[in-house]
Amino acid sequence: MNILILGSGGREHALAWKLNQSPKCKNLYVAPGNAGTAAIAKNIPIGVNDFQKIEEAVLENDIDLVVVGPEDPLVNGVHDYFLSNSNLKNIPVIGPQKAAAELEGSKEFAKEFMIKHSIPTAAYESFTVDTLENGYKFLESIAAPYVLKADGLAAGKGVLILNDLEEAKQELHAMLANSKFGNASKTVVIEEFLDGIELSVFVLTDGEGYKVLPTAKDYKRIGEGDTGLNTGGMGAISPVPFSTPEFMDKIHERVVKPTVEGLKTDQLPYKGFIFIGLIKVGDDPFVIEYNVRLGDPETEVVIPRIENDLVEVFQAVAHQKLDEINLKIDPRTATTVMAVSGGYPGTYEKGMEITGFENIADSIVFHAGTKLENDKVLTNGGRVLAVTSYGDDFKKALKKSYQNIEKLHFDRINYRKDIGFDL
Repeated sequence: MNILILGSGGREHALAWKLNQSPKCKNLYVAPGNAGTAAIAKNIPIGVNDFQKIEEAVLENDIDLVVVGPEDPLVNGVHDYFLSNSNLKNIPVIGPQKAAAELEGSKEFAKEFMIKHSIPTAAYESFTVDTLENGYKFLESIAAPYVLKADGLAAGKGVLILNDLEEAKQELHAMLANSKFGNASKTVVIEEFLDGIELSVFVLTDGEGYKVLPTAKDYKRIGEGDTGLNTGGMGAISPVPFSTPEFMDKIHERVVKPTVEGLKTDQLPYKGFIFIGLIKVGDDPFVIEYNVRLGDPETEVVIPRIENDLVEVFQAVAHQKLDEINLKIDPRTATTVMAVSGGYPGTYEKGMEITGFENIADSIVFHAGTKLENDKVLTNGGRVLAVTSYGDDFKKALKKSYQNIEKLHFDRINYRKDIGFDL
């Protein structure tokens, strides 16, 4: 098969790394890709939302399967574009159609879906600029901390957790009246704060059957001890040590099953990954959010633990035969530590040369924000590289990741030294 992956991050490099291992994968393309994908696939310089250029590339390269990495093209309807196009409609796309992608495209839509299908989540209300005064009153009626979420896609930066009531009111005003997050914050969801420990559960569905993939936990704050600004993720661990069989049964019965059944009931066409962001409060799971694709950097620890041929798995999704797949999971722990540009998630410079790849042993380096220029690998984003390792437990795996990340060098490299500190 000829396969095209859309995206340019660590998630897409991990998917390419896995698909490339399949004897069924003939030619692999990534659009736009990065320096890591360039080593194992052919990069095509196309934006993920340029559907017309994607169509041209698909036809030109005789593509048999498209795997969508990021959320943007899904929310913008790339799957629907294929289905409505006579040249493309028979080419399977891994990723939900636009109506179902609203689970990530709109926080309000997701909360309404959870309430409708009795999926446990935090109490909430939604507000617009016209109901700003009601928003202030709602904040006054709940206890701190206050959770404010921009309704639309805000590149992972649209969630604020604040302890001060006046600051929460100011931020609500900034989001609604001053468009702090642009169109994404035309509507703001305010919800009660849930106190617990977070984890992510990944589900792959073909619209009928589904498979629950390994659990993972990521670390989103820039600073040690989960302090400082939110990032896309500074590291991840899979499986989550506290996800006992009893707790997983609760997640399955209360969250996974009603989510997949709810998609069918509401006629939301779904072939792809569902990322369920959860929080464990006491012994009970609550849903924080849905994503309609794999998370990053969780992909860099989840995909390496899947032992199946991923092309076979995706073919089963395309033909609604996922129930016929026996998912095999590596029992070892996988961990990843993210190296980021100095200054990230604030302002940072690009174009720094990265060296030391030849010294890496017993770890996999997944590229995120990198590019090739004159045979040199340069930084090209905030999150630059993810160093993934296996181990009998998360401490042994992390030890390898840290030993290897020290061998990589670029100007102002930064990474958290305490991934797994809370486990």
